[in-house]
Amino acid sequence: MKPTILVVEDEVIIGMDIKNSLKRLGYNVPAVIATGEKALEKAEKIQPDLILMDIMLKGSLDGVEVAEKIRTDLQLPVVFLTAHTDPTTLERAKATQPFGYIVKPFQEKDLHTTVEIALARCRAETEIRKALEKEKELNELKSRFVSMVSHEFRTPMSTILFSSDLLRIYMNQWSEEKKLTHIQRIKTAIQRMTEMLNDILLIGKAEAGKIEFNPRKINLNNLCRQLVEDIQVADQNNHEIDLDIESEFTEAILDEKLLHHILINLLSNAVKYSPNNTSVSLKIAAQENYLIFEIKDSGIGIPEADRQRLFETFHRAKNVGAIPGTGLGLAIVKRSVDFHNGTIEVQSEVGQGTTFTVKLPSQI
Repeated sequence: MKPTILVVEDEVIIGMDIKNSLKRLGYNVPAVIATGEKALEKAEKIQPDLILMDIMLKGSLDGVEVAEKIRTDLQLPVVFLTAHTDPTTLERAKATQPFGYIVKPFQEKDLHTTVEIALARCRAETEIRKALEKEKELNELKSRFVSMVSHEFRTPMSTILFSSDLLRIYMNQWSEEKKLTHIQRIKTAIQRMTEMLNDILLIGKAEAGKIEFNPRKINLNNLCRQLVEDIQVADQNNHEIDLDIESEFTEAILDEKLLHHILINLLSNAVKYSPNNTSVSLKIAAQENYLIFEIKDSGIGIPEADRQRLFETFHRAKNVGAIPGTGLGLAIVKRSVDFHNGTIEVQSEVGQGTTFTVKLPSQI
């Protein structure tokens, strides 16, 4: 794609000469602007790759003032066009951090060189800025990871240490039933830590782009019924999970592992954040070439302020209280949905419940 260059020059003949030269050199030049006010409007509208700005513009804003506004508000690169400039104006121009100067009159080859150097510098700075932003994101991610691990691992590790110490001390005095209770507590704590580690490893692979997408024919009935059974076996709070699959189909072409991540996380959350002895529903229906998965609960709901960040890694809603969690489940869900080129929507009311709707393309 040709770079777009906006020319700001109040001398009409000079402006048209510059425009024609740039066009011959292969650039896109949408307009020649004569005033600072119009230059600001046009720059904001078209977001050019580079602006050639005459320093001595006529009107209420000179080129330096316009360049400063463009730098602070639009972050667009500017090259100054100048003839005879006094030292004070030149110092003002330097303060705007321009991407170059070209002295009028100039040769076409000089114009070409100045423009190419400015564009190359702009691309390099953009890449550096992206790299710095990525590094900042990774550092924030590491900080949240360390905080989450230190917090979430503390409880199960304390449980393991406490129960193992009690078993060591009272092994010969306790009944088998009491010993089994503490052994089960240790197993549950280990299982929770294992699940957290698996989630961390999975999100790490997703961030590194190392998850493979392997769609194949799967039996939805078998997969969903097994998931529901597994969750209900692990659930200690008597939730009922209603499974409703349209009878017209039982098979679909999807990535089984990723679909498992989607459903296990959404169903587990629905159970975890719902009151005891309430029901959760999973409905699956076909819509043209898509499968619709609807997971509905009557739990604590999600505050509106949290919904924008719902699928961010380690983010948890403010109303979860002491309910354990890593903030990884929904991030895993979102990435698994994205691999399928699907969509996920959420409807929620605090204190009334949440409905997640996942739409995945599939050959049924």
